[in-house]
Amino acid sequence: MNQLATFNSYPAPALVAAAGDHAAYRFLEFFAAQIRNSNTRRAYAKAVVEFCAWMEGHGLASIAAVSSVHIAAYVEELGRTQSAPTVKLRLAAIRMMFDWLATGGVLPFNPATAVRGPKHVVKRGKTPVLAPDEARAILDAIDTSTPIGLRDRALIGLMVYTFARIGAATAMRVEDVYIQQRRIWVRLHEKGGKAVDLPCHHNLETYLHAYLDGAGIASDGDGPLFRTVGRGTRMLTRSALPSANAYAMIQRRAKAAGIETKVGNHTFRATGITAYLKNGGTLERAAVIANHASTRTTQLYDRRSNDVNLDEIERISI
Repeated sequence: MNQLATFNSYPAPALVAAAGDHAAYRFLEFFAAQIRNSNTRRAYAKAVVEFCAWMEGHGLASIAAVSSVHIAAYVEELGRTQSAPTVKLRLAAIRMMFDWLATGGVLPFNPATAVRGPKHVVKRGKTPVLAPDEARAILDAIDTSTPIGLRDRALIGLMVYTFARIGAATAMRVEDVYIQQRRIWVRLHEKGGKAVDLPCHHNLETYLHAYLDGAGIASDGDGPLFRTVGRGTRMLTRSALPSANAYAMIQRRAKAAGIETKVGNHTFRATGITAYLKNGGTLERAAVIANHASTRTTQLYDRRSNDVNLDEIERISI
């Protein structure tokens, strides 16, 4: 599907279209020009469409008639069935959409500005984290006699040793693995279109070398680095590996290694950050490697306190 078709899949709801052609165009422009991340675009589109449907269901005929009181009522009702993070995300989408309409002259002001969302403070993330020996067990259990095994080990290793998000990893091209200062470096295309260049840990160097050579893709610079498997062939194709396929792969690899922790794609990012900090790394440098705008985000992945908590619990000798 081309980009134009993708953007045309976000038609203006009746509530917006009722405000005129300029409003409908500005609505499409909001998703096409303002939001670059495809995942954010989908989440915001869902939030805005559901909001418009709720307003229509409560008798509002045009987006121009929506006030802060209406939005506050919607947020309050939403809070009865949805978690605080979900409500905050949807309110952020609504605010951003109204702001775009207001700056484009569709509305005189943004009615969502005055509406406050629910209070939600997160001091510790929920992403499952593996112990270093568990992560090592998963990597060592992979049969690397096939291109598929080499791919899986390289992908998991990349997430562990660079703290890469799965989206950045699966978006890599072969040319994003390159030599600099006699070492292998990787270029990750992270959120916001930011390219992050990092030197590779020596283990990751080994994994990437083996994968590129074993899969025979080292010379295919424009091709995707991590690829799908052809049906019936058990060979790698030239299609990029989707995040959902990576998740399924990780589940299989963890199960094969006897890991009972429910792992996900983000698990290896959190595991790498925690291991780095346990070995004397600083929170500030971890934030730089992980491409976090604030160390407060990095702290969500820091599970060093888990060991302290367990030690204290074991003092209860009954």
